[in-house]
Order: sequence, then structure tokens, then C-alpha cells
Amino acid sequence: MSAVIETHHDDHHHGPGKGITRWLFTTNHKDIGTLYLWFSFIMFLVGGAMALVIRAELFQPGLQFVHPEFFNQMTTNHGLIMVFGVIMPAMVGLANWQVPMMIGAPDMALPRLNNLSFWILPFAGGLLVSTLFMDGGGPNFGWTFYAPLSTTYAPPSTTFFIFAVHLLGASSIMGSINIIATILNLRAPGMTLMKMPLFVWTWLITAYLLLAVMPVLAGAVTMMLFDIHFHTSFFNAAGGGDPVMFQHVFWFFGHPEVYILILPAFGVVSQIIPTFARKPLFGYDSMVYAVASIAFLSFIVWAHHMFTVGMPLAGQLFFMYATMLIAIPTGVKVFNWVSTMWRGSMTFETPMLFAIAFVVLFTIGGFSGLMLAITPVDFQYHDTYFVVAHFHYVLVPGAVFGIFAAVYYWLPKWCGRMYDEAMGRLHFWLSFIGVNLTFFPQHFSGLAGMPRRIPDYSIQFADFNMWSSIGAFIFGFSQLILLYTVIKTIKSGEPASDRVWDGAHGLEWTLPSPPPYHSFTHPPVVTDAEAHS
Repeated sequence: MSAVIETHHDDHHHGPGKGITRWLFTTNHKDIGTLYLWFSFIMFLVGGAMALVIRAELFQPGLQFVHPEFFNQMTTNHGLIMVFGVIMPAMVGLANWQVPMMIGAPDMALPRLNNLSFWILPFAGGLLVSTLFMDGGGPNFGWTFYAPLSTTYAPPSTTFFIFAVHLLGASSIMGSINIIATILNLRAPGMTLMKMPLFVWTWLITAYLLLAVMPVLAGAVTMMLFDIHFHTSFFNAAGGGDPVMFQHVFWFFGHPEVYILILPAFGVVSQIIPTFARKPLFGYDSMVYAVASIAFLSFIVWAHHMFTVGMPLAGQLFFMYATMLIAIPTGVKVFNWVSTMWRGSMTFETPMLFAIAFVVLFTIGGFSGLMLAITPVDFQYHDTYFVVAHFHYVLVPGAVFGIFAAVYYWLPKWCGRMYDEAMGRLHFWLSFIGVNLTFFPQHFSGLAGMPRRIPDYSIQFADFNMWSSIGAFIFGFSQLILLYTVIKTIKSGEPASDRVWDGAHGLEWTLPSPPPYHSFTHPPVVTDAEAHS
């Protein structure tokens, strides 16, 4: 092991390059992690601006600012950018920064592949956004791009959208291979699998999920491409195809994708709560098994998105019960987080605030998911704003709050400076209020029957939509506080100690703050004391 690690280190330059070439050609995991995180934040502002266009239009009944066609382009691109351009790159950025430091490795196992997998992203993201400026406008068929809407009736820019999805998928696959190779081959002596930090475990499982489902998405968009340009009929009923098959293929990718977005956030929260509760994580082994169970079950529940397509009764029952089954390992995780906090010496710094909000609000999203799992009542909820409220409660206070928590938790380690706690708390409270004001009323408008993806609505939904739009603008503009806080921290924050937080355990806290360009030139020997917290 030590010979492998030494050779790996000697292949690198001994310090960062200078100027723009440092960022273009870097193979250092910290530089690439930084690139991923900044790219994610830029796309967060782009996707967020699209969300604000949507909410401005829906502030009052009637058509206010944009044409319905452009409104549909906004809903489509907002969803695609937030999933593929924000949450996934941010989680990969966190993995790049943290996984090698947490397992005692000098770098990622495949550094040049790491560089390539990042630099595909700006081109893919740029291609996706550029479709809005093409003849006929951008994709306008929803982020799930159901055929035949996305094949027979789609604008010409759909071909470029398909290419962008292929590139995004290729980037994810390369990143996943790298993470798996790193975790399985570069762990420090003494770090067995069951001593790994929970964040590393969640990313190992997430990387396998990505490898399994990204080719399925590639297959779906390739069949779309053939239907559009080569007159095949995979999804065209007039030619003997089946539009419902598209939904099956898409959701076989789409449901594990939901867990790809949320599992790394589970790992982040599992690092943060023990630190600020100053207790070891309750039930470490059961947490690992719960994550693995969720990953397995995510493959057999995809058709709960399709209860209204005319599925046989046996199929409806199977997918209903399988979906409810996922509540068990998820409940185990929530129970373990709460048990970790129980009677701990808790303090409420910004990362802990985001972690606690994650546990509470993600649980609300889980409960509404259980409601959607019940087939007969899903007929009422399907394609209403109740569904929008459900998945935003999972992905915003879930995945996005997880990313915020991670940034506040590890930023002092990354740059060697402490962030401004008052600004962090202001960002938290504005985000917390904004998220709940935006998405909680959508449960009620959905239950009252408001369909999703519409630019206009009847007067009965006006109050809920007004509150929702106000909340969205509060949440959106509060992200500028995060940008200000991060830049201020990097430039002029107070120096941080090596073990930034009192209760922090793990190999990354044995390094200086900021860590050297090459963290572990000699592999550390892991003892139980410095294993998972």
C-alpha cells in the first residue's frame, strides 16, 4: 500500500500550478473539488433564476410576464439544471474534497480521469442552457421529457438537449468509477470498510447506483434520438411503439436518481450531528445497512410514478408495498440521527442548524412520499402541486440543505479560515423560512386540485401561490448571503484551528487547516479513535 501511495504522489507536481493553467490541467482532488463546487453554485443561480421566473408568473392568476411556451421551457430547464447541474456536481465536489482526506489517501485513484470528468460539465451545462436561444426555443416538455411529447412534438433544440444529457451522464460515470476505485484501493492501513466515515459509505453506494442507472438514461435519450431523426417507433403508438415504455425506462433511471441525490446528504448529516452532539453516531452498523437497503429497494419501486397509466392491479399492489418498504430503512436513519442528538452536549452552529432542519424537513418529504405511495389516493394527488411540494421537500431541505451544511462544516478546513457565524445563521434562517413558505402551501393547492406545470390558474389557488412566490424570492435572494460569506471567509476570515470543531473526529481533522496540496504523502495508520465519529 505504501509503495503504491508513494509512487502516486511522485507522479504529481509538488505544488499547485500558476494562473489559469492550474485550473485547466489540475489533477489534484482539492482543486477539482473546488471547481465542481463553484460550477454547481453558478448553475444554482441560473436554475434559481428560472425558478423565480416561474414563481413571478404564478404570483397572481392570469398571464403576467411570459408566454406559456416560455413558461414550459423554464419549468423543463429549471428541473434539469437543478438535478444534473447543481446537486450532482456539488455532491461530486464534496466527494473529491473529502473522500481522500477521510480515508487517508493522497489523491483520487484516477487523477487524469478526474480532470476530464469535470471539464465535460461546463460544456454540457452550456449546451443545455444554449437550447433556450435556438430556433423554436428550448425543451418545453418537463424535466421528465415524456415521449411522444419530447419526440413527435418537440422543438428542434431537443437534439442538443439529448447530447447534453449524454455528456452529463458520461461525466457522472467517470466520476463514479474514480470514487469506487479510490475507496476500495486507497484506504489507509487499518481502515476497514466498517471503520469508514458514513460520508464515504454513502458515496460508495451512490457511485454504484450511478454506474447502474446512467446507461439506462443514455438508452432512453438514444431511443428518443432515433425516433426523432431515423423514424423508428420506440415510443410512437402509430408505428407500433409504446409511450408507456418510455415512462418505465425513464423511471427505472429516475427513481434511483432520487437516492443518488439524497444519499450523500445522508452521509454529510451523519458526520455533522455527532460532531455537534459530541457523541458517537448512534447505530453506525445499522446506518450502513440502511443506506445499502435503500439503494437496493430504489431499483424495484420505479412504477409508483406511473399509477395512472393503466397498470394491472398486481403491479399497482407490488409497487405500492415496495415503496412503503423503503420507509423502514429511512426511518432507521431518522431514528439514529435523533438518538445521536438525544442527551448530547449540543451546540447550534450553522452546520448543525442545517443538519437539524434537514432531519425535520426531509421527514416531512418522506411522509408525503408515503401518501403518494398509496395507489388509490395517488389518483387524486398525481400531477398536482402536491407532488411538486413532496419532491421539493426531499430535494431542497434535503439535498440542498445537506450541501449547505457540508460547506459550512468543511469550509474552515478547506481554506484555513472561519466563516462569519452571524452571517451563516442569517443565511440559515432566511433559507429555512423561504423554503417552508415556498413549498408548504403547495401541499394545500395540490390537494385542492391545482395541476403542476401550468402558467395560469383559477382564483381559488391565488393565496397559496402568492405565499409560495414570496417564499421563493426570499429563499432565492438569501443565497447571495452564502456567496458573500464564502468569499469573505476565503479572503479575510479568522484563522481556523486544525480540529475546527470540538467534537470532530476523523482523519481529515488530523491535517492542518488548510490541508497541504498533497494531504497524505505517507499513509496514516488508522486506530479506532480516529475512525468514524
